[in-house]
Amino acid sequence: MTTSTRAVFVGVAVAASLVAPATARGDGIMLVSAGAFWMGRDDGPAEERPRHRVFVTDFWIERHKVTNAEFADFLNAQGIVSPERERRYDEDDAHARIHLIRLGTPPHPKDGQPVRWIADRGHERSPAVVVSWFGARDFCRWRGGRLPTEAEWEKSARGDYGVEDLLVGPREWTATILAPYPYRHDDGREPFLGQGRVVIRGASRDDAGVAATSRRSEDGRGATMGHHDVSFRCATSEDLGGY
Repeated sequence: MTTSTRAVFVGVAVAASLVAPATARGDGIMLVSAGAFWMGRDDGPAEERPRHRVFVTDFWIERHKVTNAEFADFLNAQGIVSPERERRYDEDDAHARIHLIRLGTPPHPKDGQPVRWIADRGHERSPAVVVSWFGARDFCRWRGGRLPTEAEWEKSARGDYGVEDLLVGPREWTATILAPYPYRHDDGREPFLGQGRVVIRGASRDDAGVAATSRRSEDGRGATMGHHDVSFRCATSEDLGGY
């Protein structure tokens, strides 16, 4: 990992959900230590059953959802469309809070002034929404990470270790294909590559009573679109050393 990437992923140690918490803590990204946890539940919808134990290896997950200011930086560096022509952001959506702005005054269509993606004033630190799954995937790659798996997301949500707003809107993209439980890492549900349905976790601001086990999904077409109630955060399995 490069020095710049290591600077992005400022880690701390937290315990797995079945062991005592570690004492190290910090901003940026949180280490969730390897261990088993209870995934799903027996008293919920069919797609959340049965409750079962899942083992997850060490991973790091960002403490906060990606913000509009952060995603604007990515758009300026990488563009709104991927090399494969996948749309990364729905800037025309009414809920978009990042816009292409012509710099300098007065603006004139023939003056050659540069344009940049800039987060709307007052929304710089709000979670970035209307980001397609492909945009979220590409942002995390740009930062040296990836989207979290469904199991990593739920293990983080079940702990009290400083990963914030997992059950507070907006919802979040994952890297996992929707498939019945019990959850297995090696049964073809990971990674999502545009086929099948991709799992979305967390809560919208309009939801009531959402639990850490709640599962939603979008099909391949839905993954190409941004949604006003879906954001994301990044994760990594790479050893970040002494953070």
